[in-house]
Amino acid sequence: MLPLRCQLKQAPPRKALCRFWAVMGKLQSKLKHSTYKYRPDEVIEERIQTKTFQEYSPAHVDTVSAVAALNSELCVSGGKDKTVVAYNWKTGNVVKRFKGHEREITKVACIHKSNQFFSASRDRMVMMWDLHGSSQPRQQFSGHAMVVTGLAVSPDSIQLCTGSRDNTLLLWDVGTGQCVEKASVSRNLVTHLCWVPREPYILQTSEDKTVRLWDSRGLHVAHVFPAKQHIQTYCEVGEDGHKFISCSSGFGGEGCEATLWDLRQTRNRICEYMGHFQTVASCVFLPKALASVPVIATSSHDCKVKIWNQDTGACLFTLSLDGSGPLTSLAVGDTVSLLCASFSRGIHLLRVDCRRGLELREVTAF
Repeated sequence: MLPLRCQLKQAPPRKALCRFWAVMGKLQSKLKHSTYKYRPDEVIEERIQTKTFQEYSPAHVDTVSAVAALNSELCVSGGKDKTVVAYNWKTGNVVKRFKGHEREITKVACIHKSNQFFSASRDRMVMMWDLHGSSQPRQQFSGHAMVVTGLAVSPDSIQLCTGSRDNTLLLWDVGTGQCVEKASVSRNLVTHLCWVPREPYILQTSEDKTVRLWDSRGLHVAHVFPAKQHIQTYCEVGEDGHKFISCSSGFGGEGCEATLWDLRQTRNRICEYMGHFQTVASCVFLPKALASVPVIATSSHDCKVKIWNQDTGACLFTLSLDGSGPLTSLAVGDTVSLLCASFSRGIHLLRVDCRRGLELREVTAF
């Protein structure tokens, strides 16, 4: 067992130091991670852990913009290097690289229980890929006038919805690649899309600080949620389709929150999660088996991943990924793992540990 030093402090710890050295042909890193565990008496328990873990060869040579889990072993990711990468995060191997985009990849989305997935790019294109097919795109979707910033696959995998900074949403037939619906709202610069499970509805966040609920049957706005004070950067729907989370931009602790909303009849704001100091870029509902209470996770440009009590808004744990730069994307890998994309250090594999309460630790990076 590695030594664990616990101290009780009111102030946050100093930034961690990082040393690297080569061991048996693989890059090893010895990192001091700053973590915070929040106790009921409001005293912050600081735990400084020094742990050696493997850093595999990076999946990308530049910033990673988006990551999504294809299954319980594979993820797909994209970034500034214009490449989509399928990676086995349990073995540390690149499975396949896909090239076709001419500019930075902004979003990736997977078809449920399939080997197929989509990527969106600043080149205004969306491409469909097959893990076991050619390294060339299986289908291409061209119709936006500006960078594509939203991707959502229908629950039956028949339709794809895309959104852009050109204020439009397009609905596509996945099989034919044809656009079947188009809608536009003035000043509606799309930041993210997600499809509500088992429903014909699509959630969309926007730079106009609102979240819209679209009905895919005719592609029209069914509801607009009350505007927030800052740009809404991301949204995620729970498995039951009853609630969703949206994330806010911000700086210096102003804004920088995640918000839980009711998707049913009331469509009210339920809870807010405040504690990040820069833009919250992504959020996920964590598997129910992890804890006795429902929990969510958020990642931020402040280099931190936080776990929250979904019902009370209490922060249960904070992991600071020092040296990673802004955290850009977060995805559930399996029942105990998270995948977190970053600006400077690729993709981080995080493991939720329930042995001493709910804790989060970094296992590897690639």
